[in-house]
Amino acid sequence: MYLHALEGGLLIGFAASLLLLGSGQIAGISGIVGNVVERWPGAWRWAFLGGLVAAVLIVRLAGGVVPGQLEMGWPLILGSGLLVGFGTRLGSGCTSGHGLCGLGNLSTRSLAATLIFMLVAMVTVFVVRHLLAGG
Repeated sequence: MYLHALEGGLLIGFAASLLLLGSGQIAGISGIVGNVVERWPGAWRWAFLGGLVAAVLIVRLAGGVVPGQLEMGWPLILGSGLLVGFGTRLGSGCTSGHGLCGLGNLSTRSLAATLIFMLVAMVTVFVVRHLLAGG
């Protein structure tokens, strides 16, 4: 299970580096999606987003399982997506943009955002596993 996380992290880092070195663009998902929705920009953003969807389809067609899938209804999925979208706009980026690309560019704003992401994640895990689980 942890090997999947390591492999995924290495692939994300490689893709972000390749995009930055090849075109000078930052691989932050919220910025890419925001530009697609607001401006209908160049083809590379569409190709990047298409690659994210195609990767899941290719794994499934090959008989593989996509790790980390959640079983929940569409209202919860849509509500969660809207909250994440609002949060990334409020925070001027997402975890991949700040944590991977921003830290790589030595951005102090990204360092602050990543520290806050990690702190909130740790508190959330503690609350869910220890306070809500009754343990």
